[in-house]
Amino acid sequence: MPNSKRIEMKINGESYAAEVEPRLLLVDFLRVNARLTGTHVGCDTSNCGACTVMLDGLTVKSCTVFAVQADGREIFTVEGLSKDGKLHPIQESFRDHHALQCGYCTPGMMLSSLFLLSNKPNPTEEEVRKGISGNICLCTGYQHIVNAVLDVAKRGQRQQKKRPRSGKN
Repeated sequence: MPNSKRIEMKINGESYAAEVEPRLLLVDFLRVNARLTGTHVGCDTSNCGACTVMLDGLTVKSCTVFAVQADGREIFTVEGLSKDGKLHPIQESFRDHHALQCGYCTPGMMLSSLFLLSNKPNPTEEEVRKGISGNICLCTGYQHIVNAVLDVAKRGQRQQKKRPRSGKN
């Protein structure tokens, strides 16, 4: 490719490198070059949020970011949630609360929810709704998604209380 640029990035902790055209979108790099198809292309206008990923810890719509802008940076996608075959609590909660139907919005919803919970471990229902507001779901009516996120927060609070406190014996 005559105008190509070599880029490197970490995706879910693994290094990826490729020669890409400067106009290649990050969502396309993830799906085609890295073969991580969990990130979805929904609307091509940045409205739906199906392509939401984390870039250096912040959520972005990967259809609005060029792959060259991610050069040298860290990306986290829905594929990074589960570890050693064990579902992440957000995945378990979405399953348990039937917070997905067709599943198209689910990766973006999960990453937006994870970002929210990392900044507000005990959000209100209103804060959850605001936190996922950049993601459109045409199937669930949102209440199940909100319930799932609130349940993850509640589970996290219970885990915090169970942890032994350090101190002198």
